[in-house]
Amino acid sequence: MAIQLSTSVRNARLDSIETTIGTAAKIRIRSGSVPANCAAADTGTVLATLDLPTDYFAAASGGSKALQGTWQDLAIDATGTAAHFRLYDSAGTTCHLQGTITATGGGGDMEVNDVNFIFGQIFNITAFTLTDGNA
Repeated sequence: MAIQLSTSVRNARLDSIETTIGTAAKIRIRSGSVPANCAAADTGTVLATLDLPTDYFAAASGGSKALQGTWQDLAIDATGTAAHFRLYDSAGTTCHLQGTITATGGGGDMEVNDVNFIFGQIFNITAFTLTDGNA
């Protein structure tokens, strides 16, 4: 039998993410392969940089945690194909969470309307949810 956690424990684990990373976190959307882990060096080209709102995740509920506020880059940094994202602390130096990006329906950790980024365009993340395992 696999270990199972209560919803309260799963919610607490999820809520600790924002507490650990702190306010004013950043997300960078990058081209190329996702690094082996958050401690590994960045890969690919930065396509977009989003300065997240102070309270960027809603409180966890039901073992899931969704974005809160506006996650937007007013001008994409470079043209390219989005492949992964990294969530950093406010200094933008320590990666705390990373994952793949695909077009909607593609099964990535983050799905976006279009993975083809064009320099200077506005980019929004309108939906993003983390779900804790061991239910």
